[in-house]
Amino acid sequence: MKFIRRAGATWHGTGKEGKGTMSTQSTALNNTQFSFGSRFEEGVGSSPEELIGAALAGCFSMKLGFLVVAEGLVAESIETSAKVTNDGGLITLIHLDVKAKVPGMSAENFAAAAKNAQDNCTITKSLNSEVTMNATLEA
Repeated sequence: MKFIRRAGATWHGTGKEGKGTMSTQSTALNNTQFSFGSRFEEGVGSSPEELIGAALAGCFSMKLGFLVVAEGLVAESIETSAKVTNDGGLITLIHLDVKAKVPGMSAENFAAAAKNAQDNCTITKSLNSEVTMNATLEA
């Protein structure tokens, strides 16, 4: 299946003093603010790196959900957080912390499914970054 999604950004001013907004076709982001401060410091707004982390966490969680169903089970919950490391202008590492509740799934099958999702989610395959993971199956 082929599909296209749209997103865009507008920037005004210099790299350090300027500011911009990002929007998506779905309006999940609708003129969301970003700036030097929100990207490289602790300012108000979003950042491209944060959005890549959210995209990977969402993609991974959905992929894991599909893999759980392939085992004949249903996930009660899959919670994934991502820490994105920008080192010298490159995203060098994204670390995923995963907690899942999947009634009836063995720890071994969960570990294999999580590794499969880590390696094969669309966003992981699209990035040139190391992706590490801690995955926990909760009772």
